[in-house]
Amino acid sequence: MNKTGAQQIKEAFLNGKAFIPFLTCGDPDLETTGKLVKAAVENGADIIELGIPFSDPTAEGPVIQGANLRALQGGVTTDEIFEFVRELRKEVTVPLVFMTYANVVFSYGAEEFISTCQEIGIDGMILPDLPFEEKEEFAPICKKYGVALISMIAPTSDKRIAMIAREAEGFLYLVSSLGVTGTRSEITTDLASIVKVVRENTDVPCAIGFGISTPEQAEKMAKIADGVIVGSAIIKRIAEYGKDSVKYVGEFVRSMKRSMKNKKSVDNFF
Repeated sequence: MNKTGAQQIKEAFLNGKAFIPFLTCGDPDLETTGKLVKAAVENGADIIELGIPFSDPTAEGPVIQGANLRALQGGVTTDEIFEFVRELRKEVTVPLVFMTYANVVFSYGAEEFISTCQEIGIDGMILPDLPFEEKEEFAPICKKYGVALISMIAPTSDKRIAMIAREAEGFLYLVSSLGVTGTRSEITTDLASIVKVVRENTDVPCAIGFGISTPEQAEKMAKIADGVIVGSAIIKRIAEYGKDSVKYVGEFVRSMKRSMKNKKSVDNFF
């Protein structure tokens, strides 16, 4: 029997701390996105988060908003991205997760969108603008097609953390700090206490994203959680170097992954 997306994702965390880079499909073009994915995997990426560009990405800071804009100005469509992933799957075996907005899925047709995800080899989906309480809009369809609907936990989730954790699948996306995506010089949220609640309620892995941009930050976060998600720091390099960014992104992924190697969890301190 084929594994579900949630199982594939969970397995990516079995070899130590997972590094999850984020790329916007079509920035600067789909051909370069494909090269960037392969470079990231060659340099240690365990899961790839692929952004489907949207005209109003509310969770994103200026860096990723810029990537959305560049991709949309380049004319990239959801159908082209599906075709791109289908080709990518001939070479790339690590889990692939779409990050997009509920409106993109709605306007395409939820059933058609999610069934296509299964067909082309997308393991999970992150919808930052979908409140946990409204996830039933998509959850039954995701379950039907074996695509993990990945939940996010924010520092403000508070009493909802346990509830969200209990229903989590694939991995839990823990937002490191309030506000939109973007690099931060310092992350001050008490993430360890949030992870503690998560661990008490689920064995689904937990990855921290938003604001992580240096190997030192990645090392610190890898001690707290099971994985680290990085977007803006990668997109900045793509914005700067365009089609020539593959080498720089590959080197960056390697440095981040190396800093996270064999980091023991701080569970013992709880």
